[in-house]
Amino acid sequence: MTLVEMGIPAVRSGRPSLDGRPETPFLVDRFGRTARDLRVSITEKCSLRCTYCMPEEGLPPIPKDELLTVEEIVRLVVLSVRELGIQEVRFTGGEPLLRRDLEQIIAGCHAQVPEVPLAITTNGVGLKHRARALAEAGLNRVNVSLDTVDRLGFARLTRRDRLESVFAGIRAARDAGLAPIKVNAVLMRETLAGAADLLQWCLDEQCELRFIEEMPLDADQEWARSNMVTAAELLDVLGTRFDLIEAGRADPSAPAEKWLVDGGPATVGIIATVTRKFCDTCDRTRLTADGMLRSCLFSDQEYDLRATLRSGASDDEIATLWRGAMWNKWAGHGIDAADFVPPERTMGAIGG
Repeated sequence: MTLVEMGIPAVRSGRPSLDGRPETPFLVDRFGRTARDLRVSITEKCSLRCTYCMPEEGLPPIPKDELLTVEEIVRLVVLSVRELGIQEVRFTGGEPLLRRDLEQIIAGCHAQVPEVPLAITTNGVGLKHRARALAEAGLNRVNVSLDTVDRLGFARLTRRDRLESVFAGIRAARDAGLAPIKVNAVLMRETLAGAADLLQWCLDEQCELRFIEEMPLDADQEWARSNMVTAAELLDVLGTRFDLIEAGRADPSAPAEKWLVDGGPATVGIIATVTRKFCDTCDRTRLTADGMLRSCLFSDQEYDLRATLRSGASDDEIATLWRGAMWNKWAGHGIDAADFVPPERTMGAIGG
């Protein structure tokens, strides 16, 4: 099987150019942005098969010796905080709960950079059994992916009948002190009618709901701009049941625009990646599970930090490579452009 068939770019960049870069330790780029949010994928495996993310058979497994180890992940996280100005770290997948050593990863990072918030994005399956241990290890926040509260709809979308496990995981996380819990829902045509039910469930369970426009990152390559649900359509649907007042963004770099629900204080967020893109304020940098550094979710430009690590590189050498990668970050994804080409890696292979 080729790298492209695995959803992994066949060509990886060498040493990025630092020409014109200002003298600063931080992860600045040519467009005036500074990356402060690190996303670290730790596995390509997942316990669900969401149609907008995973093929039915799952992604081809990454060989164990190509995955970043606990020690390597901790080293890169600590370096990113101490040398590069990272202020928040989120662990993703695949499904991060499928790493049996997730608690070790969290504990190792928390022990060395306790001031930095650590979070995971999870589908919630099995979280019930690990939420307390993760909180005790140093986890601060949990985002749970949940697109519908209709059991049959959930089973169709995820190809698994595990909705009750997700509910149990959310409640266990809340009981473990990981509140407020954010729920992420991808806007899909087949679940749009139930969007208000999902919002009501989140209000009842004291979760912060954020809807996300579907992006062209599905493994089956069926995404079509003409079929995606837009933020405007969602607001029309929610508006038939709730009184929504636009509240904007509390943080200019935050991807979600917020609306007060029935006068507040509860809110619902919408991440309109496609129709209201926020590339000009993006503050993220990404590591894939196999140790590739990516400056953008939609770019196929990657730098091999795993090989750099394992060659015996110093922290200074790794930091220089990382700074160069972010200095060469492009302006934005250009989804609306006629010549837009989706990245070769899918969402499951990149990390959310």
